[in-house]
Amino acid sequence: MSVRIKLKKVGRRHRPSYRLTAVDRRRSRDSKVIEELGSYNPVHPREDQQVALNRERIEYWLGVGALPTDTVRRLLQKAGIIGESA
Repeated sequence: MSVRIKLKKVGRRHRPSYRLTAVDRRRSRDSKVIEELGSYNPVHPREDQQVALNRERIEYWLGVGALPTDTVRRLLQKAGIIGESA
């Protein structure tokens, strides 16, 4: 089973909110997840509180071969979990 780290949409219309999840790559965006790894709220008024990540579990999943989607990769680079060249 190949695992991807994806964003799962949980917000309502015009108020997007997402959960960072580890999920089988063959599943759709909002399907059953293996583990929730954090959250992302792009409309939060304070930019420093938009992203909440479980760094330890994200590093574990990256260590066992999980691949982040492009959007998740940018969030992880901004948070300093993975390098710019990754």
